[in-house]
Amino acid sequence: MDKINQVGENFNLSKFLLVREKTISTVKKVSELVEVGMSEADGIALIDQVLKKTGHEKNWHPHKFRIAKNTILSFSEKSDDSIRLKENDIFSVDIGPVWDNFEGDYGETFVMGSDLNFKAIKECSEDIFTDCKKYWQENKCSGIELYDYAEKKAHEKGYILKTDMNGHRLGDFPHHVFYRGGLNEIDKVPADNIWVLEIHLLNLDCTYGAFFEDILTKPKSS
Repeated sequence: MDKINQVGENFNLSKFLLVREKTISTVKKVSELVEVGMSEADGIALIDQVLKKTGHEKNWHPHKFRIAKNTILSFSEKSDDSIRLKENDIFSVDIGPVWDNFEGDYGETFVMGSDLNFKAIKECSEDIFTDCKKYWQENKCSGIELYDYAEKKAHEKGYILKTDMNGHRLGDFPHHVFYRGGLNEIDKVPADNIWVLEIHLLNLDCTYGAFFEDILTKPKSS
């Protein structure tokens, strides 16, 4: 097995996938509790509160809660802390918790109110993820090819794909003992279940964005 696709000797797929489900559930719960007027610091505190109730152990990466124009920022870029969530707004939640020494990672964008542009980019980030996942399943493409395809699809839809949110490994903690680089850098086929595909779209004016990430999984029948 290529080291980029390697897992530890204690890796358990069933437990890992349960952690994935808990991570997704946590993000959804946070989104339901978000209120108009919140700052990004308030959002981070809310994530901590929700996670605390699950008995989670630690985080393998810091939480991200982005609002409005801050949704165009990649993971390491600093937010404008003065922004508050408005009645018609867009925000994203990205968490990386650890339970039972297995890593979760899930990110999704949400819309407050009825702005059609915000709803469109949110839906497109998820649609492109699904399209890319299908492309990977059917073509057994490399990480490089997968992100080339994602960029093409974003352009077709009228958005910019921000390529420094470039996908990564996941697995038993810490996954970086096997590989630290991005999915968009590998010239081999990413293995099932242990690679995260990140889709970060910006509108053409770069005034707002949408982020979606989850692990690449194949249908059970394949």
